[in-house]
Amino acid sequence: MSNEDLLKTGNFAPDFTLGTDGDGSLTLSEMRGSPVVLYFYPKDNTPGCTTQAKDFRDNSAAFEREDVKIVGISKDSIASHDKFKANHDLNFALASDEQGSVCNAYNCWVEKNMYGRKYMGIRRDTYLIDSKGIIQKIWRKVRVSGHVEEVLEAAKKLT
Repeated sequence: MSNEDLLKTGNFAPDFTLGTDGDGSLTLSEMRGSPVVLYFYPKDNTPGCTTQAKDFRDNSAAFEREDVKIVGISKDSIASHDKFKANHDLNFALASDEQGSVCNAYNCWVEKNMYGRKYMGIRRDTYLIDSKGIIQKIWRKVRVSGHVEEVLEAAKKLT
C-alpha cells in the first residue's frame, strides 16, 4: 500500500514544525481552532507557482473573513521565501521544507516526468484542514487557474 492510500480525507493532518519566511516558525497543531489551507508548490519565482501565490494573495481577505489560514510549502530555503514574498507582496506564511519530511508526509514528493526525463519533485497539491486538524479535502495535481476560488468555496463550508 502506498503512502497516498494512507492519507485521506477524514484523517488527522500530520503535524509538523517548519521554519518560515521572516525567520519565523510554524507548527500545524498550534493553528488548531482555525481551518488551514496547506498548499504545496514546486519552486519560488516560477510562473505557475507565482500565479498560484498571487491568487492566494488576491483572495486572502475572503479567506480571512472565514478565519482560514493559508500556508504555502516548498523545499526552497527561507531566504528564497523571503525574496519571493517581498517580490510579490504575499501576505501569508511560506514554510521551508528543505529536508522534505513534510512533503513526504503529505505524499506530494513524487516522481515527475517532463519531456521524457524522470526526476523527483513536489506535486502541486492542496489540503484543506478543519479547525480540529482533520483533512476535509485534498486536491492533487492542481491546475492553477480557478483553483484558489475552488478552495475558498470549500473552506466556506467549514465555517
